[in-house]
Amino acid sequence: MAKTYKIKTERLIIRCYHPTDAPLLQKSVQENIEHLLPWMPWVKQEPETLEMKIKRLRNFRGMFDLDQDYFFGIFNHEENVLVGSTGMHTRAGEGAREIGYWIHKDYINQGYATETVKALTKVGFEIEGLDRIEIRCDPENTRSKKIPPKMGYTYEATLKKRDVDSDGKPRDVMIWTLFKEDYFKNPLNSFDLEAYDVVNQRIAW
Repeated sequence: MAKTYKIKTERLIIRCYHPTDAPLLQKSVQENIEHLLPWMPWVKQEPETLEMKIKRLRNFRGMFDLDQDYFFGIFNHEENVLVGSTGMHTRAGEGAREIGYWIHKDYINQGYATETVKALTKVGFEIEGLDRIEIRCDPENTRSKKIPPKMGYTYEATLKKRDVDSDGKPRDVMIWTLFKEDYFKNPLNSFDLEAYDVVNQRIAW
């Protein structure tokens, strides 16, 4: 069961999406179609109407509450700018999550993806009690693949033709993994944040 619905870091609010976030999500995605299309096949479905975005975010929230999957928006502290989107996805298996993320083109190269992954990694191991966290990316995505190794994730393998790109063509996938026992040996675990539950009460751990 997910305990953490909102995370506050030095610069970011990373929280479960609400349907009221639909205008911000629609704007952010539409501004980033060309930026995201090489790496995110779902962008092929864009542009979506506001009603479709509301429906999508209702679905995200429902899956979050039912512990089926966990999508988060990445916001500034005022929560009036969507910096990007992330998730702790259950497809990695029992006791594990896969972190995925994208950052708005106006905020790349400012450390926001790193800050997000640090926060989710800390919450995953220290609050949610995970045993393993994975990050997967296209080997051609040079920005994305720089993030896991500098935070202690270990490169495991490149799986050949295990995914498809935006044109439906097979592509390779790099896998990076961090285990709980290795996390607690890593300076990453000193990262400061605040975590909040479903009723916005601060979580002590």
